[in-house]
Amino acid sequence: MKKMMIAVAAVVAAALPALSEPTKGYYTYDAMGCMLLRECKKDVERVTSLQDFAVYHPDTDYSVIADEFNSMVRSLNAVGVKVFLAHPKYFPANHRGVYHTVSNNFYLNRDFMGRPGTLMSVMRHEGWHAAQDCMAGSIKNSMIAIIKPEEDVPMLWKEMVRRTYQPSARPWEAEATWAGKTANMTEEALKPCARGTMWTDYEPTPMTLEWLKEEGYIK
Repeated sequence: MKKMMIAVAAVVAAALPALSEPTKGYYTYDAMGCMLLRECKKDVERVTSLQDFAVYHPDTDYSVIADEFNSMVRSLNAVGVKVFLAHPKYFPANHRGVYHTVSNNFYLNRDFMGRPGTLMSVMRHEGWHAAQDCMAGSIKNSMIAIIKPEEDVPMLWKEMVRRTYQPSARPWEAEATWAGKTANMTEEALKPCARGTMWTDYEPTPMTLEWLKEEGYIK
């Protein structure tokens, strides 16, 4: 069966009441949804510099990632994506980060951010989802599209994703996992998103191009 390369991004806990705490407790998808909808804001802080991580991990030397990190933050700000550092209580077990296509924010689990390599991997991965959001027409909608043809994604990342994600999510997660492990790949995708040249810098796949024309994004 042909896979759709355009999809409505999944939103966790799409309709929660206005609460200061999740209804089903912390360390659950309900808690994540409460954070994504900005109903739960305690211990969730916006990231503006590497110093925000150093507060929780004072013995970590972040200088090795400073250039790429700072460049990514500038690009994300230009696109309209905010980055937050959150208490692990808002994440299910072993979740390191999450991007929310409706609010265009992404959230990092502060317990995993003590290693520079992990921090940048999650930043790149979630930032790539923001670029996918841009590829699907606009950062302001709730759709995502793959950026690269599926055959371009190295088999290593396809296999890793096959073991950890359901089939419906694999096309998007495979290239995001690839970007997460590749320096500057996400940064390079966010730049055309910010300047409005996404579809000239990255040729849309046939199904994405069809979608963009149908929706009036491309004449």
